Amino acid sequence: MKQEFSKVSVIGLGYIGLPTAAVIASRGVQVHGVDVSEHAVRTINQGKIHIVEPDLDMLVQAAVSTGKLKAALKPEQADVFMIAVPTPFQDGKKPDLSYIEAAIQAIAPYLEKGNLIILESTSPVGTTEQIARWLAELRPDLTLPHQDPELADIFIAHCPERVLPGRVLQELVSNDRIIGGISPRCAQQAMALYQLFVRGECLMTDARTAEMAKLTENSFRDVNIAFANELSMVCDHLKINVWELIQLANRHPRVNILNPGPGVGGHCIAVDPWFIVDSAPEQAKMIRLAREINDAKPQYVIERVKKAADEFKRPVIACLGLAFKADIDDLRESPALDIAKQLSEQGVGDVLWVEPNIHQLPEKYQAHQQRLVSLHEALERAHILVVLVDHKQFKSLKPGDVAAKVVIDTRGLFG
Repeated sequence: MKQEFSKVSVIGLGYIGLPTAAVIASRGVQVHGVDVSEHAVRTINQGKIHIVEPDLDMLVQAAVSTGKLKAALKPEQADVFMIAVPTPFQDGKKPDLSYIEAAIQAIAPYLEKGNLIILESTSPVGTTEQIARWLAELRPDLTLPHQDPELADIFIAHCPERVLPGRVLQELVSNDRIIGGISPRCAQQAMALYQLFVRGECLMTDARTAEMAKLTENSFRDVNIAFANELSMVCDHLKINVWELIQLANRHPRVNILNPGPGVGGHCIAVDPWFIVDSAPEQAKMIRLAREINDAKPQYVIERVKKAADEFKRPVIACLGLAFKADIDDLRESPALDIAKQLSEQGVGDVLWVEPNIHQLPEKYQAHQQRLVSLHEALERAHILVVLVDHKQFKSLKPGDVAAKVVIDTRGLFG
């Protein structure tokens, strides 16, 4: 069985793919990164990065300068192909596997006997097996693990990422990893790769269990956040300070309530529970309800802003933060961005957008580009401050900075 990997191809150089590629390259393995974005490819090959992640710039620069990391628009032959592309959902909260399918179609011509394919993208249960079925059509000359587990030419596994934005480089190495193979031989091959750079424990299982494990982790988080978000709305109704309440309740040795917010964002927690609901709609009742509670929280915040805006003849509203969590530039599924967009489009007032981690908005938000202002300008002009993300720049504000403002604080920065 092949246990040495001289070349790894990473398909998708975003928030997971690029750090993974850089970490593997730092272990002396040749890495060929692939992305559909010419800007991303060009930036990486200059030894720079196109995303915000602490210390990633230095790691990429080192990997590129030593020739261990190269980026391109197309795949080429390798020992391992790691798929790290988006898995969003379509209308009706249906999983969209088109990015994964496109990645498989792209690598299929380059596959050789003994190659390992690893799906890192968070996926509905059964996606890894679907990869094998796609490949059976694309490469009928190869024996695949679902056809003959012992004599398969290609190894296929699902090894979901489980890192926290802002701590990706540390957690890629330190976190335990779930290694789910279509067959035990597939899992063993994937295990050998991850043991090159993972200090945490690598836990082998089957592909379906690995897929469900990642979905379960994020659904667990989502359910607990839904409790906190619902509690914040109950406390608003009863005129109780939810932040003080949670602090007091958490003094109980077996209680650990999370902090509420304006909703739930990011590509994982805001999306993954719907994959379970789609797979088992009659059984996933609590998971569905938690998603609905968290999806409804942005509208609740918007109604609070509208009520505050009614007190001003020409209200100026500053939305502090657009990313889905603190101190990153990731806007995916961000409730903060959704709130700013809806307030602007509904004409609630002159809405200013503040996001210190980006220089410009994504193309689909270009119509709102002029609304992106500095924190200094927002503090000068706004009557209402809506704290949506607890960025370090906002945490440094003093009470005097906001004393003359109406503050709607969804993150508890001001107690």
